[in-house]
Amino acid sequence: MIYHVTADLKAETAAELFAKLTDGSIANQRPDGPELVASMKRAVVNSEGKVEWSEMCFCPSPLYHERTTVLDLHFDDITTEPIEAHDAYEGTPFMEHLRALT
Repeated sequence: MIYHVTADLKAETAAELFAKLTDGSIANQRPDGPELVASMKRAVVNSEGKVEWSEMCFCPSPLYHERTTVLDLHFDDITTEPIEAHDAYEGTPFMEHLRALT
């Protein structure tokens, strides 16, 4: 299933998240690492300051494994909504935003 996800970045962990996304730590996580990295590359920071992205997940609960291993450590107020396909959202690319915070 594919989800539209919105969340608030925990600014205090931005540098750690950026490092994990760029050093291969998350990409090497199985089974969802590559999709999680691709999702963060699709993500944007929207006009309300929320991080917004689409992500594919096959967990029984939306993003269960991703949340327990990465997302809950770096984001608050995560919401998910099922959608038909990956979508692009308006805003500043999230990876650029993270880079600027580090």
